[in-house]
Amino acid sequence: MGNLLRLLSRDETPKYDVFVDFENAQPSESEKDTYLIVQQVLQHSRDVLQELQMYKGAGNEIRMAIANPRNATQQIRAWESVLPLVFKLRQFYEFSQQLGEAVPKVLWELCSGPMSPSQHLKCQQALVKQFAEILDFVLKFDDLKMMNPAIQNDFSYYRRTVSRLRLANHDSIDEELEVPNELANKMSLFYAHATPMLKMLSDATTQFVVDNKDLPIENTTETLGTMAKVCQRMVENPGFSSRFQNEETILFVLRVMVGVIILYDHVHPVGAFTKTSHIDVKGSIKVLKEQPPNVVEGLLNVLRYTTRHLNDESTPKHIKGLLA
Repeated sequence: MGNLLRLLSRDETPKYDVFVDFENAQPSESEKDTYLIVQQVLQHSRDVLQELQMYKGAGNEIRMAIANPRNATQQIRAWESVLPLVFKLRQFYEFSQQLGEAVPKVLWELCSGPMSPSQHLKCQQALVKQFAEILDFVLKFDDLKMMNPAIQNDFSYYRRTVSRLRLANHDSIDEELEVPNELANKMSLFYAHATPMLKMLSDATTQFVVDNKDLPIENTTETLGTMAKVCQRMVENPGFSSRFQNEETILFVLRVMVGVIILYDHVHPVGAFTKTSHIDVKGSIKVLKEQPPNVVEGLLNVLRYTTRHLNDESTPKHIKGLLA
């Protein structure tokens, strides 16, 4: 009875009052090895987003080629327009694979050992910052990809053209391709997803749990849940949010909070929305709705449409109502 009373009377809030210096955190000696490995990958993330933002597609050339199937000039023009774009798509896909290899390295450092999730966030801020940057990149990439149907169209046209050339007995085409057939199959599966980077991240996290059977899944899910609550507290606590030097950091923290909720929902067996969840979904949505609508509507939509368990029967009606 005494233990139960202590649990009921315990104030849970203080352990989430952790300020993570997302702007300036530098690796300690114990973090440095993993930090440098992950940083080698992350340093290319901004370039990937910039390339994706500038991606215009070859829609006009493809339409002309389809409308004029016997016009060799139009066929060549479309093919030559698509090839460099497919090479970019290959680079994006290969970056996703590099990021997928980096994720378990960060997770191991943040989820293993004797420290509690809150202690990890306090003592390993540079690695927490890196994991946050991965989440931020994932949401930005998928948002840009969803708004650009040219990606699917270009790659579909490329694959159809390659198949047609093979049927015409141009077997030597395989030696000239920027994307070999096996790689093209993997890329097709990747870009078929509405949110391909989130799929990569959730797969990498799930595989991390599978590969480390000695590490209870709760270590990973509680770390994700704690990170979501810490992000929530950093935004709603003026004493923390006022310490940011850049106004954009608030939006960064909100994106990370949403990213962690989605990842938790994909990895945890029953998701983020049940009453037993380690995540305060109601509080997180409240924090989002306190921001200007034009700033956070996209993040609310991400919660509505990319989570796995929102529409489950176990999700409380008031949570569904908040996101309706």
